Amino acid sequence: MMLQKKNEKFMILIIGAFLGLFSVGFGAYAEHGLKPHISEEEFRYLMTAIRYNQVNAVVIVAIGLILTSSHSIKELPVFKWCSRIFVIGSFLFSFSIYFSILLGIKEITYLTPVGGMSLMVAWGLLLVSAYQLMRKSI
Repeated sequence: MMLQKKNEKFMILIIGAFLGLFSVGFGAYAEHGLKPHISEEEFRYLMTAIRYNQVNAVVIVAIGLILTSSHSIKELPVFKWCSRIFVIGSFLFSFSIYFSILLGIKEITYLTPVGGMSLMVAWGLLLVSAYQLMRKSI
């Protein structure tokens, strides 16, 4: 049980690193392999997904580093939910675009706005966490 809880802290960091790695690799593939085979509009969509993926990967890695540190913010339940929702939102937003273009399934992009809203919730929870931490230290 204790080992599982300890490993859980590192999963956010691992997922963030995976998202960063994937966004760079897929960005290169999109630029050099896919661009000649897809429309300009589809390419723009991919670049938006990759950009969001990269930004959110950095945030998720930062959250993962905090969760594995001794900093008191990691004890806030809102902060823990923030990390989870960042991961969910990143996958829903970026990967729905990736799959819609790669697999030609346009309907999967119905998940894109859900991912975008999830990311907005995650940013809001990060804001609440920062406020709670500030109040806690006063």
